[in-house]
Amino acid sequence: QVRLLESGGGSVQPGGSLRLSCVASEYHPGTACITWYRQGPGQEPEQVAGIDNVAGRTHYGDAVKGRFLVSRDNAKNTVYLWMSALEPEDTAIYFCNEGHWGAGLCFPRAGEDYRGQGTQVTISS
Repeated sequence: QVRLLESGGGSVQPGGSLRLSCVASEYHPGTACITWYRQGPGQEPEQVAGIDNVAGRTHYGDAVKGRFLVSRDNAKNTVYLWMSALEPEDTAIYFCNEGHWGAGLCFPRAGEDYRGQGTQVTISS
């Protein structure tokens, strides 16, 4: 069974850093990229970053540009989200999701089969 598994969440103070990992047992046919998105309490899902599976092209949401970095290690089937200068507004559950690449963006594939269970990130003093 294809699965994505996120890890690395936790509670840190403002200004701190975290590294999230998304490990895939394998990808569904047709998946061309991995995207990270987050959902804070009472908020709509917000795309954070995406990276394609071959060329390593990336994109970022405006709220995290310059603070977050997405990378991948294909040998480990793992995508990382490096988060720095964290703010209370970054508090959310972070999900990784398989996607389709187009127009410089990773569009998440719909359905629970294409995403992990999420990892909680809490930023507070």
